[in-house]
Amino acid sequence: MTSGTIFHCGLEEPEGPVLLSDNSWGVVEMTPETGHISIISPGGGSKRVVVKTGRPNGMVQDRNETLWVAESMNPPSLLRVDLNGSAEVLLTEGEGVEFLFPNDLAFGPDGALYMSDSGVERIAFNKARYEGRTDYPIDGRLFRIDLTDMSTTLLDNGIPFTNGLAFGADNALYATATASGLLYRYEWNSDGSLGPREDFADLVDRSQSPGFIGGDGLAVGENGAFYCAVVYQGHVAVIDTNGALVERIPVGGEQPTNVAFGPKGSGDIYVTVKDAGTLERHHVGVDGLPLLPSK
Repeated sequence: MTSGTIFHCGLEEPEGPVLLSDNSWGVVEMTPETGHISIISPGGGSKRVVVKTGRPNGMVQDRNETLWVAESMNPPSLLRVDLNGSAEVLLTEGEGVEFLFPNDLAFGPDGALYMSDSGVERIAFNKARYEGRTDYPIDGRLFRIDLTDMSTTLLDNGIPFTNGLAFGADNALYATATASGLLYRYEWNSDGSLGPREDFADLVDRSQSPGFIGGDGLAVGENGAFYCAVVYQGHVAVIDTNGALVERIPVGGEQPTNVAFGPKGSGDIYVTVKDAGTLERHHVGVDGLPLLPSK
């Protein structure tokens, strides 16, 4: 079992960790009152705010060091953010379908951007959960976005709260669905289309109390293993290439939201923990699979 340390604290509902070229970290802070993108210094000792958006969620960086952000509110959209502090809303719908809750992003083997939409209107969904209702309709979706012309393709829908995205060592697309607790696999085709949705792994510890628990963000090791944040269960589930559970890495809160690998050679993962307001570092002895670049 790994032991973790706090790399940076005092964050407001952190998510979307991105390792930048100078070994600093980009993170989003999701509280609607804060709602901004921040940069944490390489040693973790300081933080600066880049820009306030609304309620940013998942984030990736392209080869030009531009940040792409899944914005879940004000309005639900895809944002392009420069490190100088400018932010631009690029898309609010895909194939004529309005975005409801953009959640996470990943670049594919084709250089296109793949985006999850959890398929709920956030405020109404949280109200239903607070009231104990389990009948709220969820229509999670997956989109492909061609950044050369910003054209979009709806790849799948009807997913139970689509959340984290990552491409595996096999070039397949993997997506967590929080409401089911499962990690799904999609065969990726060279034209950008996907094969049928396949159940790949169960991320949830079913011995614990049931509720809205399941996978959130994830990262892939160079060994092909998946490191998946399991929100409301306080751990990162490590899943091997066959879909079997290897271990559960405990974190310092109930709500880990995302995972990213540290600098090459470090063998570390970094985990954002929403309720603790921290970016944690855990040594796992494996480097990350190189992230796919944009075109």
